[in-house]
Amino acid sequence: MAEWFEAWFNTPYYHKLYVERDEQEAAAFITKLIDYLKPEPGARMLDIACGKGRHAKQLADAGYDVTGIDISPDSITEAQLLEHDQLRFYVHDMRLPFLINYFQFAFNFFTSFGYFRTRREHSNAIRTIAQSLQPGGKFLIDYLNTPYVAERLVPAETKTIGTTVYGIKRWLADAHFYKEITVTDPALPTPMTFTERVAAFSKEDLTGMLNKHGLVVTDVFGDYLFNDWNEPHSPRLILIAEKQ
Repeated sequence: MAEWFEAWFNTPYYHKLYVERDEQEAAAFITKLIDYLKPEPGARMLDIACGKGRHAKQLADAGYDVTGIDISPDSITEAQLLEHDQLRFYVHDMRLPFLINYFQFAFNFFTSFGYFRTRREHSNAIRTIAQSLQPGGKFLIDYLNTPYVAERLVPAETKTIGTTVYGIKRWLADAHFYKEITVTDPALPTPMTFTERVAAFSKEDLTGMLNKHGLVVTDVFGDYLFNDWNEPHSPRLILIAEKQ
């Protein structure tokens, strides 16, 4: 049986729902990130859970050698339309080993983590990332800030996008955030329901997993403007770690 993220991320309704994400904000964040990290021209970068490759393309357009991996075949098929000599994409499960000691930078953007059933699976993903980096390489994980999200959770809402209606319910239970999404559309014979599940990891949780695999946190930011992290007030938890 497919995991929820394998089924949901591979539907056009997922992309239709989240297309409203502010791409300008995301592009500005990546520009600021490059300015902060100051990679050497041609630096090798890994975009983990790259989706359709928009952000990997931005990194490649800035002069870096970029590889994107994602578990969704449909997303990678679309991303591969963007490929060139410095940009490539593969269907790959982040829990499994990839290239070893190859990349100078690795990125996991926009809460593309925390989806697995067990802590061991999450640890395996961090291990893959750590192994993919050269010594001294840097990893950025951009995660939700659990206290901030828990305080502002909207229990229910309805979104209409074109002919598609999304009924959304949210709750926090068993140290996970849940989002149940019911999709109604004239093109569907019956409504489809998907339930997203994201671990409510704390800063200590993520730091511990990183440390276990030789990734030492050097910076912590609370938003895409790189302001300092403040547990109750920061919308994001952005960690930068260096491989020892």
